[in-house]
Amino acid sequence: MPTWREIRSLADIPRFHARHTPDRTALVVAGRSVTFAELDARSSAVAQALLGERMAAGARIAWLGLNSERSFEMLFGCAKARCVFCPINWRLAPAEIEQIVDDAGAELLFVGKRFADVAAALAAPRLRKVIVIDDDGDAHERYLDWRDRHAGADPPGGAAADDAAIQIYTSGTTGRAKGVVLSAGALLSTGSEDAGEMAWNGWRADDVGLLTMPCFHIAGLRWGIMGLWPGACTVVMPEFSAAGVVEAIARRRVTRLFLAPTAIRMVLDAAGKRSGDFSSLRLVWYGASPMPPELLRDAMDTLRCAFVQTYGMTETGAQATYLPPSDHVAGGARLASAGKALPGVRLRVVGGDGAELAAGAVGEICVRSPSNMLGYWRRDDETRAVLRDGWMHTGDAGYLDADGYLFIRDRIKDMIVSGGENVYSVEVENALAGHPAVAEAAVIGVPDPIWGEAVKAVVVLAPGSTASADELIAHVRQRIAAYKAPKSIDFAAALPRSSLGKVLKGSLREGYWHGRDRQVN
Repeated sequence: MPTWREIRSLADIPRFHARHTPDRTALVVAGRSVTFAELDARSSAVAQALLGERMAAGARIAWLGLNSERSFEMLFGCAKARCVFCPINWRLAPAEIEQIVDDAGAELLFVGKRFADVAAALAAPRLRKVIVIDDDGDAHERYLDWRDRHAGADPPGGAAADDAAIQIYTSGTTGRAKGVVLSAGALLSTGSEDAGEMAWNGWRADDVGLLTMPCFHIAGLRWGIMGLWPGACTVVMPEFSAAGVVEAIARRRVTRLFLAPTAIRMVLDAAGKRSGDFSSLRLVWYGASPMPPELLRDAMDTLRCAFVQTYGMTETGAQATYLPPSDHVAGGARLASAGKALPGVRLRVVGGDGAELAAGAVGEICVRSPSNMLGYWRRDDETRAVLRDGWMHTGDAGYLDADGYLFIRDRIKDMIVSGGENVYSVEVENALAGHPAVAEAAVIGVPDPIWGEAVKAVVVLAPGSTASADELIAHVRQRIAAYKAPKSIDFAAALPRSSLGKVLKGSLREGYWHGRDRQVN
């Protein structure tokens, strides 16, 4: 009897289940249900439409829209046509979206009606067609018309394990987003184990997963794949709502969900304001940023199910480590860790000279995993800088204990994680520098009880100039995504510098992080 664990191709997920359980519900979105047979047929129509547009293997297909069943039709359609699915963060500023579409070299852009005005103003030389995802459409071609004109046979084959399958953009250290290219095989690794310590991760066909995170993040997209792979039902939220999560768990009898710590806090607050039935929950995954111990205790007391922490990044295909339910013991020392390496994954911590450090010594965390990225799109130098001999150098600082558990202590790279979103300081500093009253600025992350970390700027005004914090924050919001803008601004006469003139951000951060055992939150 064939089982879903035999699936080794992204394109074969809908094919397999359409063949064996065609009437089983694959997706539920806003009350609409999609069976595996329908998902397979629709993704085949998408693939035929892409081929009809003469999209060559490896062509980047840009997607700017909320989570929906059509996100997955396009994901699997791209896999069947050997194209690369490129979901774009719709929270970005228009200029940032334009840069991504242009960098990807996308000829086709699929856009939700909510973002159609942004799409209409894009200046991307290779973009030749915009297709509106929503049914009612506008001046552009409608997605359903485009898709259904090409309904037909499932094209044979599809993306091989080492073919590029998705391209997700992350904030860059230079202020420009970088496209992280992940293979089809990477998306189907470190998730299928069913023996020993990984038995808790044994998805079942009767599971109901809740997708709350946006599919422009690797965590959201991969969570959707993890549910569809075993033939489970995935309830898709177009966008996160804490009250919506509480309602969906009770109404749809959700058994599994993934949430960032910030979202968990919001869900607990929502649960406190209205009655919620969490009795169906079997497992809650959390990650994307460290979990405060007191928040974890509250979540375990309220949701009363198994908890699993994961650590990873887009470049490692999401999760690289796991802290299993057996380690979620009140007061346990391991609760402060990010867990241990997933099966098939290796971890090591290295010093500045690249040599591996002994247990307990703090250095840069490196990951060797079948889920590691192929590289950054058209950025070979930057790829070589972080991906060396198969090891992904994360830019995070931490140590491994004698039992192989990973403890994160700081970030080597100049990055802030606020509400699960990555913000590189240089992006914000560049935006601030465009204001005529700003002589220089340094941006740091500071502890925040809601967002984990908040973006703070320390600004030196130009001689004779004046500007308020509100004015500078508004200026930044016009240039980059609102979530990247400073939550607060301090003004200083000068920034602390080393003898070589480098801004000493560690000195700026000390006052805010004093008394904490780690410099990330």
